[in-house]
Amino acid sequence: MTAIQHLALRTEWDAARRAGVYRQSTLGRTLDQVGFIHCSAPHQLAPMAEFVYADVAEPLCVLTIDRDAVERAGTRVLDEDGGGGETYPHLYGALRIEWVTRVEPARIEDGRLRVTTDPDGPAFA
Repeated sequence: MTAIQHLALRTEWDAARRAGVYRQSTLGRTLDQVGFIHCSAPHQLAPMAEFVYADVAEPLCVLTIDRDAVERAGTRVLDEDGGGGETYPHLYGALRIEWVTRVEPARIEDGRLRVTTDPDGPAFA
C-alpha cells in the first residue's frame, strides 16, 4: 500500500463518515471549489499543517489513504507542483471512506502539529 495523508477538521470527517464520502479539498474549500483534494506524503504533512492550519483551534484528524486502492477504483491521484520545488498528491474526486486505512486524532498546539498515535491501539474511523 502506498500511503498518502490528508488533514481534516474532525467535524468534517464525522460528517463524511455519515455520508460515505469526504469532499473537502483543504481548510475552508470544498472539492467542488478546487477540483481536487489536497493530500501530502507522510513527511510533508506536518510542515503543511503548521502553515495552513496554524490558527485552527478545533480538533483535527489525520486521514491515511491507500493511494493504490484509490487508483484501482479509477480515481486519479496526480503528483503536482505545490510550490517550493515539492510535488504533492492531489486526489481528483471524492474520497470514499473505505479508502481511508487509519484516522488519528490531531491538533495544532503552540504552532506545531500534534498527532495522537498509539501503534498498538485502534485508530478511530
